[in-house]
Amino acid sequence: MQISERGQITIPKSLRDRFGLNHNVEVEVTPTEGGLLIRKRAAAQHPVEGVYAILSDGGGTDDYIEDIRGR
Repeated sequence: MQISERGQITIPKSLRDRFGLNHNVEVEVTPTEGGLLIRKRAAAQHPVEGVYAILSDGGGTDDYIEDIRGR
């Protein structure tokens, strides 16, 4: 493998397939005593997952909005 003039490397397809490094997957590069460690960045939580089922205690969105507005 060579580093291009722009500092880019090409990860062989067999390794990309093996480790799930598909198009647009973010990776992080960490310096170690032995060199560099390249690994997939942990997937961020989707914003909807953070509030999923918040209204499951009954009522609905109208009741929830009234509650948070203090009415």
